[in-house]
Amino acid sequence: MESSLTSAGASSVFPGIAQASQPFTFEVLASGLNSPRGLSFDPHGVLYVTEAGSGGDGASIPSPSAPGAQLFYGDTGSITRIQNGVVERVVTGLPSLAMPDGSDASGIQDIEFDACGNAYAIIGLAGNPNDRDTILNIPDFGSLVSIDAFDGGSSWTRLADLAAYESTNNPDGGDTVSNLYDLLIQDSTAFVVDAGANDLFSLSTDGSDLTLETVFPARTTTDPVTGEEVTYQSVPTAVAIGPDGAFYVSELTGFPFVEGESQIYRIDANGVPEVYADGFTNVVDLAFDRSGGLFVLEYDADGILSGDSTGALVYLPPEGNTRFTITSDDLITPSGLAIGPDNDIYISNKGFIAGEGEVLRLDNPFDFNSGQVMGYSNSTFSCC
Repeated sequence: MESSLTSAGASSVFPGIAQASQPFTFEVLASGLNSPRGLSFDPHGVLYVTEAGSGGDGASIPSPSAPGAQLFYGDTGSITRIQNGVVERVVTGLPSLAMPDGSDASGIQDIEFDACGNAYAIIGLAGNPNDRDTILNIPDFGSLVSIDAFDGGSSWTRLADLAAYESTNNPDGGDTVSNLYDLLIQDSTAFVVDAGANDLFSLSTDGSDLTLETVFPARTTTDPVTGEEVTYQSVPTAVAIGPDGAFYVSELTGFPFVEGESQIYRIDANGVPEVYADGFTNVVDLAFDRSGGLFVLEYDADGILSGDSTGALVYLPPEGNTRFTITSDDLITPSGLAIGPDNDIYISNKGFIAGEGEVLRLDNPFDFNSGQVMGYSNSTFSCC
């Protein structure tokens, strides 16, 4: 299906406006996945995607995001490898929590490789760690794990229990909820975003030296339905290292998921989050390309409560004051983003739907080093 490149709304950081139109085609690399999430390339350029699974018929705990609903346990999580056109689940049996129909799953959320090719992953929870310990009795939820072997069925080792930190400390002072969502490996250090706890951790890849780096504060907004002022959580979703060496973190924002309220933070030397760019909606992932431009993936471009599940991909060039948005009917609740060794764009799509998930590829249309966007010269654009 065709998509279009259009200008996005202006922000305080990127106020320029540019307009262009060009059809784009998303290539489907994999389909039939169970809630695909994080994407990562190993040192050999092979692509892996985590599948949070579809839950099961095991014990259940309350959902923190859907009052009255229960999330049911099953060992349906997995890791899938995509190589030379072959799609294969290479790790299976990972813990998963989901609604009875398999939707809204939480399980293995992300995978990353160090320079030596060692694989690490995080397993989310989307619940109270005390419920994990007293009801589920599955300690891998809320943990950093190492993947011992691929093509070996169920083979991983738990390294560190990050959900326990939320249970003991609850740094943001809100609900006691943990849901590890994004992982970044830098040398021998792992950086983990806990979307449920609203914080960023660092720890050694051997599981030691767990450190709270940043807590993301709640804010207030006007409820679009009631008109009342309400407080909502940040819900950080991804961390990336920018060309300046700093950490950048995206946020989904919590209920009522107001359009245009999501921000991208730059973490300063003291661990304080400073707003780098704003005006986004329900951001679920971000990634820098090799030119230093920033891609921002919106889970729902109109807001989660809009009734329209179409997402969007926004691009902030490395220089200048313009942002561009790729919109497409193909992007349905996208949940993961990676820039490949080829500088192309890879997206986990239909990320909270059991059995319908996809991995998409898109030729990167931006080449600002050559002064072009999808073959158009800079003179095509009218900026102000």
